Amino acid sequence: MPTFRAGLVTSVLAERPSLQRVSVDLGAGDEPAYVLTQLIGPVAVGDRVVVNTTAVDLGLGTGGWHVVHWNLARDGWSGDERGHVMKLRYTSLQADVRSAEELHPEIADVGSVSGMPVVVAPLHSQLAAISVAFKHLRPDATLVYVMTDGASLPIAISELVWQLRERSLLDATVTSGQAFGGDHEAVSLHSALAIAKHVARADAVIVAMGPGSAGTGTRLGFSGIELGSVLDATVGLGGIPIAALRLSHADPRARHRGVSHHSVTTLLTATRSRVRIAVPEASWSDVCAALADAELDPAGRHEMIPVAPIGIVELMTAEGLHAESMGRPAAVDPVLFEAAAAAGVVAARALP
Repeated sequence: MPTFRAGLVTSVLAERPSLQRVSVDLGAGDEPAYVLTQLIGPVAVGDRVVVNTTAVDLGLGTGGWHVVHWNLARDGWSGDERGHVMKLRYTSLQADVRSAEELHPEIADVGSVSGMPVVVAPLHSQLAAISVAFKHLRPDATLVYVMTDGASLPIAISELVWQLRERSLLDATVTSGQAFGGDHEAVSLHSALAIAKHVARADAVIVAMGPGSAGTGTRLGFSGIELGSVLDATVGLGGIPIAALRLSHADPRARHRGVSHHSVTTLLTATRSRVRIAVPEASWSDVCAALADAELDPAGRHEMIPVAPIGIVELMTAEGLHAESMGRPAAVDPVLFEAAAAAGVVAARALP
């Protein structure tokens, strides 16, 4: 159950659209917290606030910051824009958004994305490698990120998305389902893909959850299993489905070394369609063996595509991006990012 505490804002550490990072004194000195200003408005030094401390109290990897729940310095607050689609429905923070579906009636009858490549990634941290690889090959093409509601719901919390937008490595964002705060809001994943194509004018799309994926150590109990339905949705809409693999040589957990069981389960159990799997050339034999061991016929069930390395760690560094996953910098476990880059290469080559 959630835990709330009241404290005093002592400093504003950083701010950007929809997000403030602040220090809050909860009685034992300053502690970091963030404010989702789209939901509760901004705070100022000296304001007394209520914060949700649950994730930090539990020591969760995604919980390094408290979340400001309300600013006691004000009696009320209302955002500027009104819409009739609710996100975070039936919670105390439910918020109305102006969905792209209501803003763009021209997409009312759209039922296809017309052969658009859609890269589906299991981890938010792979977003940088996919974007950099794609833009390295097709700097002229429009690349859009669709964030699902499988993990973080506010897109504002992602430092990575912010950095990619600043560097023009992503051209637009769409938040689908209960996720919110993108350039375009979508009610469903299918609609998000259509909005990316027909409103944001995407040549290609990356679909991935936000930061903070959840796993339980069980076969089916992990948030990344949603990738199967995303790949199937892409096929249903006439797109080109491209799966990025979760690979690792440094993860201490056996189930995630080599080809993660998350990728194997997603492609074996959760994906009904035939999709393209981007495979780094150096990992080809390992990937084929892992899929064969799982009784997944890689030659018949899916299309395996070997991809030569493009030096993705160096390319990300050249862009000033310091990508990491599970606390490990890209240079420590480069194969994870090479797998993501391979998918970006496949998408770039799929364009006319």
